[in-house]
Amino acid sequence: MSAMFKSWRVLAAIAVVVSAGCGDLATQGRAPAQLTILSLTASSGATPAEFGATLHSDVITNVKKTVDGQQVDVPTIFNDTGTAAFALILKNPVNPAGVSELNSVTISRYRVVYRRTDGHNTPGVDVPFPFDSAITFTVTADGGSTGFNLVRHSAKQEAPLASLAFNPDLINTIADVTFYGQDQAGNDVSATGSIGIDFGNFGDPQ
Repeated sequence: MSAMFKSWRVLAAIAVVVSAGCGDLATQGRAPAQLTILSLTASSGATPAEFGATLHSDVITNVKKTVDGQQVDVPTIFNDTGTAAFALILKNPVNPAGVSELNSVTISRYRVVYRRTDGHNTPGVDVPFPFDSAITFTVTADGGSTGFNLVRHSAKQEAPLASLAFNPDLINTIADVTFYGQDQAGNDVSATGSIGIDFGNFGDPQ
């Protein structure tokens, strides 16, 4: 009985190891190259040329326009843009061939989800609604970068952001951005990056 018990324990241990290996494989996917986000930056729609690691998203911006020969401030809503830089990393680093054209990943869509560090994360109440959008961009062995819509116009017209146009409050969030695509062999690939966003009615650029 003692020998049988020991054999059973050995078989059980082997089963656990095999099961754990299968789990890792399922998590990593079948693609031989891993899509990695090197950086996420963003710019306010009010100052589209100024990118940074944290976004100050202005919910309403007064833009000077000439009306009937006079300059007036016109309240305007801008969307905010993000940029993502990517790289491809082989899961098997000893592969002598390196990253090939077959490993190139074509990104076809992305999803943005907003959250707060205090745990209040109800969409439309505490944070803007998450959204999905389409994008077409191919990451090659040399990497690459692309722009995308990080905060939509409509989000600034909905709760909880719309009320910020009339009070000095701020909403501090983190945006988790996940990009989805396939390599040239049809294997699904995804990568997620995060960036801080502070929403409020900030001073208008001159």
